[in-house]
Amino acid sequence: MQTYQQLQKDLGYEIELPITPDWSAAADFLFLIKEYCQKVKPEVIVECSSGLTTLTLARCCQINEKGKVFSLENGHEYADKSRLNLENFSVDSQADIIHAPLKQILVNDRNYDWYELKNLPDVKIDMLVIDGPPGFIQKHSRFPALPLLFDRMADESIVFLDDAAREEEKELVEMWLSMYSEIEHEYIETERGCSVLRINRT
Repeated sequence: MQTYQQLQKDLGYEIELPITPDWSAAADFLFLIKEYCQKVKPEVIVECSSGLTTLTLARCCQINEKGKVFSLENGHEYADKSRLNLENFSVDSQADIIHAPLKQILVNDRNYDWYELKNLPDVKIDMLVIDGPPGFIQKHSRFPALPLLFDRMADESIVFLDDAAREEEKELVEMWLSMYSEIEHEYIETERGCSVLRINRT
């Protein structure tokens, strides 16, 4: 049984994970990204929205003794809360919380509110975890992630999209697949659904 308690134990955290039922990623999704991160040991991880995913990935980097997490967070207060959590769990050296307010941007002839990227370092992304912005903000709220970050993805890299069981997420995955021939898609049955997209330009 993949539970938050089991995740805490597997990560070697001595204090309880800060779970927010309506917002936190489900435990099975966190296990998926944990297992990948520990197996492949990516150097650069970018995530859209901070929280339990950040604590999970930062601890994996610490265990791996390599890798760094860059987390885009639009809420100022939530960014501060995530930074405090990283300090409390002693993994603040493995992750940077980047306050990235939502900004209107034109993608494929349509305006979206999406994270401002000016403070994201110029890095090649090995692993991208998409768990924001929230779906209620706009239709296909998470669609801009790949068009705006695709050129920054490493030649061999991976994307994990949470909440992929939702109809809009299914649609935006199809939109991505129609845009990028270098992507292979796998859907994994989790509590909220997970789409895994492997990029291979080699």
